[in-house]
Amino acid sequence: MMPVTKRSAGVLLHPTSLPGIYGIGDFGDEASAFLDWSASAGMTLWQLLPLNPPGYGDSPYGCLSSFAGNPMLISPQRLLQEKLLAADDVSDVPRFSDDRVEFVQVSEYKFKVLRRSWERFSSASSELHDLLDAFDAFVKAPEQQDWLDDYALYMALKENAGGAPWWQWARELIVREETALEEARAEHAAAIEFWQYVQFLFFRQWDAVREAAHARGIRIMGDVPIYVASDSADVWANQSLFQLGEDGLPTFVAGVPPDYFSATGQRWGNPLYRWDVMAENGYHWWTARVRANLRMADMIRLDHFRGFAAYWEIPASEPTAVHGRWMPGPGMALFDALRENLGELPLVAEDLGFITEDVHELRDRIGAPGMQILQFGFAEPDSPHLPHRFAPHTVVYTGTHDNDTARGWFEHATAEEREAARNYLSCGGGSDMAAALIRAAYTSVAETAIVPVQDILGFGSEARMNTPGANENNWSWRLYPGV
Repeated sequence: MMPVTKRSAGVLLHPTSLPGIYGIGDFGDEASAFLDWSASAGMTLWQLLPLNPPGYGDSPYGCLSSFAGNPMLISPQRLLQEKLLAADDVSDVPRFSDDRVEFVQVSEYKFKVLRRSWERFSSASSELHDLLDAFDAFVKAPEQQDWLDDYALYMALKENAGGAPWWQWARELIVREETALEEARAEHAAAIEFWQYVQFLFFRQWDAVREAAHARGIRIMGDVPIYVASDSADVWANQSLFQLGEDGLPTFVAGVPPDYFSATGQRWGNPLYRWDVMAENGYHWWTARVRANLRMADMIRLDHFRGFAAYWEIPASEPTAVHGRWMPGPGMALFDALRENLGELPLVAEDLGFITEDVHELRDRIGAPGMQILQFGFAEPDSPHLPHRFAPHTVVYTGTHDNDTARGWFEHATAEEREAARNYLSCGGGSDMAAALIRAAYTSVAETAIVPVQDILGFGSEARMNTPGANENNWSWRLYPGV
């Protein structure tokens, strides 16, 4: 008799999409209320997008650090409760949109509040003695040694440079001359401590949210993009690990080749790794990165997993992805190093797109489930994204953050896709489509089924989180109060 595998249901919702008066979802009471609802609905997984601080375009997939936390998620409500803010500090809350994050306005307000909190903390009385000790312990803790000092200095220097990318700073800072770095640490000591304090607040509050999730039987699934942003503390502090020119700019960039959906492919622009150099030092940076993300989550979705088997290398001078070439990724060597240092890894492989047999082999060797997207199932006969094709060791989604909502997808699908979906799911389509896709996910053999909260609520395209290639309205969707 075959052993019975315990199946899991989960919900996909980034914390920025939670409601609240401060213009963006955060780690306050609304996060607790969401966990209460999730537990009552039988959910045992909460999937997030990356929790790191977004950079250009407000995308959580192009961050200023792949180790640090997003300051915008810090809850002023929790700071009030810990006496790290006074009521007067938050008496001037602007009237923010209820259903969209207005990133510029929110950032201006949130950082104003965080600086008020820092002023209060740095001149703290004896009543904050325990928090002062906790901050000191956080800064000195081993978990921060791989990233906090470089990140805080990077942010202080970036702020001093008016937000300019690191390759536009003074030459001695670009190349990280030790004397220049020591002088910068002394000159910007107060700013560095502020950025350390912000990270202390983030992890203090996130740890509380994660403990609350565990108390309700809910695990957290985090998200690690394979690549990092050029303008990031990661690249500035570890330039030898990336394919960069003397000017600090990438010589080759990441992307994917032309396909059915795009005649010119996708040129993402991220700097590519020097995998040979990483191998020489035992993949230390990747080990530190995965360790840091496992501090934020119980399991990790590896974005663009196929890049670990082979990746598309595009000369930085090329305006499109057409003139790239496939190059071998680190393969099993990376995952052997991660296991040696971190033990068994709770990973999910995002194995979508142009997938070859070597990608499946690598995924199977590390024991990670792959992903199936029900919305993709009706574009071709007998698609691998249809439930009757699933293997049990799979995570099935109605759609991801890059897809339209289930209802929106059906409304914009081709006539052939709509007919195929109605026939396969035995439903009428329209407003029934979200429920039909959820039912198909839940009744499939997949061990894990994850549904975006927009599909649970039956929302249309107005609730889409991200449209790849679009330059506006991405990442900003929020649950409005009362939903």
